[in-house]
Amino acid sequence: MTKQHFIALADWIRSARRAGLTDYTDDVVGSIALFLTTQNPRFNRERWLDYVNGKCGPNGGRRKP
Repeated sequence: MTKQHFIALADWIRSARRAGLTDYTDDVVGSIALFLTTQNPRFNRERWLDYVNGKCGPNGGRRKP
């Protein structure tokens, strides 16, 4: 998987959470992140989780207001 795939998945999870889908709990998203670490050795789990949770942008930088 590529960076674009990881971002697309994170965007989808964020959209689902905003739409009120409760299937994507922190535990479920954490399990997905663990799987993603096996797919790409350069995958940054903490940055991806921060992006899913809206704490940073897709590249790890500060979110624009």
